[in-house]
Amino acid sequence: MDPVILRTPRLAMTLPAAGDVDALFEACQDADIQRFTPIPSPYRRSDAEAFVERVPRDWESGVHLTWVIREGERLIGTIGFYRVDGKGSGEIGYWIAPDARGGGYLREAAQTVIDWGFAPDGLGLVRIEWRAVAGNVASARAARALGFRYEGLLRQALVGPRGRDDGWIAGLLATDDRMPHPWPVLDA
Repeated sequence: MDPVILRTPRLAMTLPAAGDVDALFEACQDADIQRFTPIPSPYRRSDAEAFVERVPRDWESGVHLTWVIREGERLIGTIGFYRVDGKGSGEIGYWIAPDARGGGYLREAAQTVIDWGFAPDGLGLVRIEWRAVAGNVASARAARALGFRYEGLLRQALVGPRGRDDGWIAGLLATDDRMPHPWPVLDA
């Protein structure tokens, strides 16, 4: 699959470039990004270099589709679809750099990525899953605001560089209204 560039009025979702290595390396020093995402920990500069090299190859396979999120020239995060199965399902994943949190960037980027994921001239997905390490409240709040519906706890299901974690799972269907619904793990 050829890479796609997505835009909002203030953001662009593009492939990472060699000039992004320093920003990726710096952002991925954040304790929350290391705790709640499957990036290597400790995260080294060579990990950022490998990421920049791997993303275009991943797009070719069509299974993992990752963008960096930019505000102008500033890299503020990553977002993508993972485990795209070719049968209408994929999983969304994201992180936002610490200095860009709270500005509505994630929601803006995710709405655009989700729209493209469901669009017939995009991926044509029927279902998008969201999964996160249990306890990742910030990610859960973002997913709920995007209309994802909480579906449950996956015991010891998420495997990452630090071992196994319980995971929360939510889903969004192309036919869903995208209005926030109650989540027992957030509303308790």
